[in-house]
Amino acid sequence: MSKSARRVDDLLWKSILEQTFFHFLQFMFPTADAEFDLSKPFDYLDKEFETLFPPQANGRGVRFVDKLVKVSLKHGGEQYILCHIEVQSSKGKGDLAERMFQYYYKIYDRYKVPVTAIAILADGNKSYRPKVYIREFMSTKIQYDFNSYKILDQDEFELRANSNPFSVVVLTALLAILHKNITDEKLKEIKHDLYDEMMKRNMDKVTRQGLYDFLTYYVNFDNQHILSIFESEIEEKIGRSDTMGTREYLLDKAEKKGIQTGIEKGIEKGKIQGKIEILKDLGYSIVDVCKKLSLTEEQVKPYYAGA
Repeated sequence: MSKSARRVDDLLWKSILEQTFFHFLQFMFPTADAEFDLSKPFDYLDKEFETLFPPQANGRGVRFVDKLVKVSLKHGGEQYILCHIEVQSSKGKGDLAERMFQYYYKIYDRYKVPVTAIAILADGNKSYRPKVYIREFMSTKIQYDFNSYKILDQDEFELRANSNPFSVVVLTALLAILHKNITDEKLKEIKHDLYDEMMKRNMDKVTRQGLYDFLTYYVNFDNQHILSIFESEIEEKIGRSDTMGTREYLLDKAEKKGIQTGIEKGIEKGKIQGKIEILKDLGYSIVDVCKKLSLTEEQVKPYYAGA
């Protein structure tokens, strides 16, 4: 039986875009320095975007992440940058171009400012590369063209030669596509390689931490213990411990998982349940869980029943 492909953590695209957006603009748009006033802060409009497009299930076989950012222009005024990242496509459905068009006209209708859109295709379908939406009827026609960036088309050696920090993000996603069925040990080697690539580039501490988180957690290990080993090896490389840490990362994911559970069982209860389950899986005893989460044994014991 063949090994199943590893699942990637799609939502990390939201945070890495925000942590590297300055570099993202320079990477994707050759004229970025001339067009945008990069000395001014970016405005990330996640809540506004969700108002226009309430979150919903992406549909079977499709996974995507959206980011809307307001940027300042060199000659004055503002422009909106829409980033759509499609991690797993359903090329038969063929609705990405239509979604991009819907994004455009709703954003423009709301804000009345120029919108530049780019679809980053992080899927593994070689023939899937939408970049235009066309509709016509009885001599009435509309055509919407948007930027389309296919990660699978990128050259690994060119990415390694590119000093822009965002090239490490693209390289991470490319290697995730090319090496879907590898062992944990081989995956650890790739993550070390990506870490070394990151360290060759100049960036501030926040950007570096964001890149580290992305290359570390974007593709999951089957055995979480290997993740812990990888982080220990990184700490040895740098001679100190300033990484997020496996346990902290899993606790953060547990809280998010708990919030989802909380929709049905109560938000606070859901958070606690998710954290207890992760700590239990990591080998914490009932006593240790109680100390870490400030709970009583009566609250924790039910989750250890039958263990």
